[in-house]
Amino acid sequence: MKQLVFAQVAVVAALSIAPANAEDMNTLYQAAKGEGMLVLYGGGPTSWYEPWASEFEKTFPGIKVIVKAGPGLELVNEIDSQLAAEKLTVDVVIQQSVQDYERWKANGQLLPFKPDGFDMIDAEWKDVDGAYVGITVHGLSYAYNAQQISATQVPRSALDFLKPEFKGKIITSYPHVDDVTLYVYQTIVEKYGSDFLEKLKANEPSFVRGHLGIARAIAAGNERTVTFDAFVNMTLAEEKAGKPITIAMSDIDPMPVYAQMAAVFQRALHPNAAKLFINWYLQPQQQARQGSWSSRSDVAPPRQLKPLTQYQLANRFREFVMDEAKLKSLREHYLGFTGPVRAPGVYR
Repeated sequence: MKQLVFAQVAVVAALSIAPANAEDMNTLYQAAKGEGMLVLYGGGPTSWYEPWASEFEKTFPGIKVIVKAGPGLELVNEIDSQLAAEKLTVDVVIQQSVQDYERWKANGQLLPFKPDGFDMIDAEWKDVDGAYVGITVHGLSYAYNAQQISATQVPRSALDFLKPEFKGKIITSYPHVDDVTLYVYQTIVEKYGSDFLEKLKANEPSFVRGHLGIARAIAAGNERTVTFDAFVNMTLAEEKAGKPITIAMSDIDPMPVYAQMAAVFQRALHPNAAKLFINWYLQPQQQARQGSWSSRSDVAPPRQLKPLTQYQLANRFREFVMDEAKLKSLREHYLGFTGPVRAPGVYR
């Protein structure tokens, strides 16, 4: 996520958004202070969560936030184990796999909650009953090292990654353990055919676990200098930090997008703190500085980006991950393509 500059914010300022909302936020805060804690599980790097957790603690004194971030699949498995043992530790989870939210909802595990601004969140980014809600929207684009890749070499379509000049330079996440990357690959294969993978393999791509590892590898520019699997906000954050990495939006291929969803568990030990966090994070003040697109239709994107409506999008991630049988088959297929994961990945 883009590096954030946080200032200490007085609680009274945080609660004075609007009269009706102020009362709601204050009510949640008073109940959350009695709980004293919030346990947040987040899919992805810790840098997506810890700065916000720190600011939340300053904004709402008396609530300690514990963050556990990492691979979404591992967090889901841990949560399922906690639910099965009836020893739930997590209060709120933020991650990508809509299929798990739908499963938890069907099993009565989620606490329906419609935060302030719920009606401003586009339908594709939320559950109609409030079981889960999108808090940020991510796009995956091309990215390259601007010192190693010339302007004339920058890929314009996925087919450009098959050029001999990119042999040994391509890096992506493992598609069989990251459903977002799996979606990226399938979006390309469905357009250009299954032989795309054979040709890509001939170019000797490398694989890492976690998109933060991709951004850092390209920014370093040692060997792997280009990808079609970059999180836009991570790339922009590295670029803002002075690294020679740049996004490239294709005008030929659609940009895959998805939402990070947040949900509160029915048996959460600190449900009011969880609801307060989601309510606070979805306020326009926070959404406008998170470094990516907002799930709210009334919040403009960062200045480096256009509104999502101005891009050609691959926006069927929900439909893609809800087909469990197909998902399982594709994971097995791509495991054969990449081989097993060889390192734990980069999440901090």
